[in-house]
Amino acid sequence: MASLLLFNHLQSPPLSPPHATTFNNTPTTSLSFFSKTKPPFILKCSSTSNLTPKMDQEDVEGKEQQTFDFEAPLSQVWREIQGMKDWKGLIEPTMNPLLRREIIRYGELAQACYDSFDFDPHSKYCGTCKYHPSHFFHQLNIPHSGYTITRYLYATSNINLPNFFQKSNVASVWSPHANWMGYVAVITDKEHIKHLGRRDILIAWRGTVTYVEWIHDLKDILRPALFSRDQTIKVESGFHDLYTKKEDSCTYCSFSAREQVLSEVKRLLNYYKDEEISITVTGHSLGAALAVLSAYDIAEVRLNVVGDGRERVPVTVFSFAGPRVGNLKFKERCEELGVKVLRVVNVHDVVPTVPGIITNEKFLFQKYIEDALSFPWSYAHVGTEIALDHRESPFVKGNVDLVSAHNLEVHLHLVDGYHGKEKRFCLVSKRDIALVNKSCDFLRSEYGVPPHWRQDENKGMVRGGDGRWVLPERPRLEAHPPDMAHHLQQVLDNHLAGQQLETT
Repeated sequence: MASLLLFNHLQSPPLSPPHATTFNNTPTTSLSFFSKTKPPFILKCSSTSNLTPKMDQEDVEGKEQQTFDFEAPLSQVWREIQGMKDWKGLIEPTMNPLLRREIIRYGELAQACYDSFDFDPHSKYCGTCKYHPSHFFHQLNIPHSGYTITRYLYATSNINLPNFFQKSNVASVWSPHANWMGYVAVITDKEHIKHLGRRDILIAWRGTVTYVEWIHDLKDILRPALFSRDQTIKVESGFHDLYTKKEDSCTYCSFSAREQVLSEVKRLLNYYKDEEISITVTGHSLGAALAVLSAYDIAEVRLNVVGDGRERVPVTVFSFAGPRVGNLKFKERCEELGVKVLRVVNVHDVVPTVPGIITNEKFLFQKYIEDALSFPWSYAHVGTEIALDHRESPFVKGNVDLVSAHNLEVHLHLVDGYHGKEKRFCLVSKRDIALVNKSCDFLRSEYGVPPHWRQDENKGMVRGGDGRWVLPERPRLEAHPPDMAHHLQQVLDNHLAGQQLETT
């Protein structure tokens, strides 16, 4: 069957341990959904000259109240925040405060992929996640996220994106073919479920440390997605390979990233079938491309169609600094399927301008060129865009540093201070500006924050009882759950049934 030709591997992989459980909390406020009392309104406004505010708390709060009730709980408006109405009236003329918080929250969950990834080529664990799923959020000082990680995602590095993958220089490595790509998680904390108004299934994709290397590997070649019978729906071939390729000789890549995602989402939807559910996908850079592609896939194979077939679980993407993924037909199909995409971009970042520099959604005659001429380099962005400008922030350098302009923490800083077009940049939350320099050098020097400051203590080395310093062994995780093939078959059966309905 061409529509799901990548489901030809349905043998059960080696058994994996039980799904992870959340780690006991330790006090922190790095990332939380809410507080039991209304959070204080924090306003940090400044100009580049005297660092004094031009808009006080009452001005900003009053203007935001004109378009949105501050007292409306997220549990009552979550569908709008997730894009049910394409975020109309929530971004302009004034940024909605609940939307801002959710964008930052999902951005931090995507940032966790970077903070937990082992980039060290001198480590035999290079290319893996540094933390066990059950300790993941605790190790990153965000134990109150409310999420439980249910599985990690892996992809084969044997594709034509060599500068994206991290490989160890050590002879004895955990895997010669695989790279850790992110995780699937689900809200399990009852208070968080009550606050959100639903149970959220989260897919977070790892992106790239810098864009300069991998972006040049893109060939801009479109190929049919083959997630449906319509072969005019096309996506960039490198993204497609990363999402769908597998390596039979590798335990971690014996199933493709696509198969790992679809089977796990199916399992969770089955388990929580009687509850209100949302599916949220997030990622930065190349991870944002995978987020859009996997969200489309979930909707195309009708994985989010539940009950008697008339109800659809909302599928939303929070994309940060993402490139274009597919052609105009891909964009139109995402819209038909109800996939909602909110793209956060920095106008000085090059990545969102590719592929499709010549022909894209801004070109008046794109549909004619794509349909009549079958132009092979026609790309279109999906969804709603929030265009930010780092020069509006008085805290960051005004120069156009292409790497820093692409940085995820910079984007989250800009979201925190954005109130609408032509409005003064004013930080709303307690989010520390030092996070901007976590993995880049973009803060102004007067703030005294060193560049690239985040690093593991002693690069992960620990001193043993005999006084010697060693890199401790990490527990080896089983690659795939034992029931994965079963859930994959359910996805395939559901998709085939949907195609038969469309035919009749």
